[in-house]
Amino acid sequence: MSKKSNSKSLIPEERIEQIIFIIRNKKVILDSDLAALYGVEVKRLNEAAKRNIGRFPNDFRFQLTQLEVGNLKSQFATSSYGGRRKLPYAFTEHGALMAANVLNSERAVAMSVAIVRTFIKLRRLLSVNKDLVRRLNELEEKYDEQFQVVFVAIKRLMELPEEPEKPKIGFHG
Repeated sequence: MSKKSNSKSLIPEERIEQIIFIIRNKKVILDSDLAALYGVEVKRLNEAAKRNIGRFPNDFRFQLTQLEVGNLKSQFATSSYGGRRKLPYAFTEHGALMAANVLNSERAVAMSVAIVRTFIKLRRLLSVNKDLVRRLNELEEKYDEQFQVVFVAIKRLMELPEEPEKPKIGFHG
């Protein structure tokens, strides 16, 4: 049974979990989703980040490529990214926390706590998953070929989706 966030949180953890994506092997929240959580316009969020660019190194915030945006759109029947002139930015856990600091609003601070707790929860789930893989490997060694198909199927279900290879830039003659 899933548990809702504590009463101080403005949005349940389950809602935050739904807007965390894995892009470039990093768990991120898109600028539009983060701005909605913090109660500001996307433009204001990105302006605050640009004004404080030293607080947002590439491992805190990065701009998506057209291909990455296309991949996100293809995962959903409807897209909230339509009509944007600029490619969205992705904020990692640390970037989301830093954004709350530069926005310096009461709502941003409260939401940043909920966001960090959700990232921690996801990290715990991944560590449990790693332990499960280790145990599965141990079982695989004990049992014969008969169960090999089952082990392969379970491992495929546990894998994260692979990101497509980035196209190389420049002339390829």
